[in-house]
Amino acid sequence: MSVSRVEAAAERSALVRRALDTARELHRGAVRDIGDEVPFITHPLAVAELLAEDGQSDELIAAGLLHDTLEYTDLGLGPLRERFGMKVALIVCALSEDFEILDYEERKHEVRERVAETGIEALRVFAADKIANVIETRDEYALRQEDVELGQSVDLDRQILVWEFDMEVLMEADEHEPLVKRLPEELLGLWSQRSADTRADS
Repeated sequence: MSVSRVEAAAERSALVRRALDTARELHRGAVRDIGDEVPFITHPLAVAELLAEDGQSDELIAAGLLHDTLEYTDLGLGPLRERFGMKVALIVCALSEDFEILDYEERKHEVRERVAETGIEALRVFAADKIANVIETRDEYALRQEDVELGQSVDLDRQILVWEFDMEVLMEADEHEPLVKRLPEELLGLWSQRSADTRADS
């Protein structure tokens, strides 16, 4: 069995190993609320794998592993900063949604602006997060078509619209970034899947 890029990074980097162990512990027993019950840890692992594949730094791989911890676990910003350093904490904080903003699109807009203000490294992790989400949605769509479960209070059209806004911000920041270029490719793949499904039903 081949070793993932994240596992390889964890073998050479104490920071990545600590982030990987922490993410696994904090998300233990939690499941993704998209489609069938999938362990939650699969998502941060997918985000970190994309960052490692793109040759990003250990700090960004660690941020990818931890990017959902402030939102979905009891880990606070102070302990996060103490254990993983200021850069990782800033990126994770930038990617964390403010659930006091009830409107879905407004909440996503606020995160998008905060990530852009934080800088290109936060945008890289943000891009990897969105790519992983679109890939997961594409896999679910292949099984369920328009009945795909997104784990959000929005339908697929509205979710794609939000991803398109995310893509615009990323392209404006640096359209030549490999991770930035991959997001529209994955979205195009999802659009193609939906178009093929529509043609098959007609």
